[in-house]
Amino acid sequence: MFWYDHGVSGWGWVGMTVGMVLFWGLVITGIVLLVRAVGRHDKTTAAPPPPDAEQLLAERFARGEIDETEYRDRLAALRGATGPGRP
Repeated sequence: MFWYDHGVSGWGWVGMTVGMVLFWGLVITGIVLLVRAVGRHDKTTAAPPPPDAEQLLAERFARGEIDETEYRDRLAALRGATGPGRP
């Protein structure tokens, strides 16, 4: 038969081995890069910015931790306005 006479020499085996290692290296590298790209895409969603001082003050007032007078005094202090007890 035709294929019995054409054996692969030593260099043929080396070439096939190197080719197979390169092939699987490229496949694994492609998978790793794909997974990292997908993982990075999920992290790009920005977290909401932290609340500022006025928002925190309003939340405390809404929860009943401070009364209206204290809320107004602190809000005026945050805004730099003069209020009761201020010159």
